[in-house]
Amino acid sequence: QVQVAESGGGLVQAGGSLRLSCVASGIISGINRMGWYRQAPGNQRELVADITSGGSTSYADSVKGRLTISRDNAKNTVYLQMNSLKPEDTAVYYCHVEATTRRLGVQSTRSYWGQGTQATVSS
Repeated sequence: QVQVAESGGGLVQAGGSLRLSCVASGIISGINRMGWYRQAPGNQRELVADITSGGSTSYADSVKGRLTISRDNAKNTVYLQMNSLKPEDTAVYYCHVEATTRRLGVQSTRSYWGQGTQATVSS
């Protein structure tokens, strides 16, 4: 089983910054993609950014140039540095991990999600 835990949300004024962190723990053979999604009230969950084990990144158009995703493979950790925040960035941010585990000789790759962390940007 893999556990995913986010931290770093909070309240900030428009133009400010937040740094989110997410660590995956458990008996993990490997992690492919790690990423951040967000969901605002009344909206569907949307991809913000993700990063492969090799460091290739992708971003939603709405956050390009303001948010930066990075990861530490040795620590099974992914970060989201959020700068120049806008009120429309207000949402619950969820960490997504695509991890491989091995149990009783059987390898399995699937998605795991954290509980989410609230980021609120005031105008």
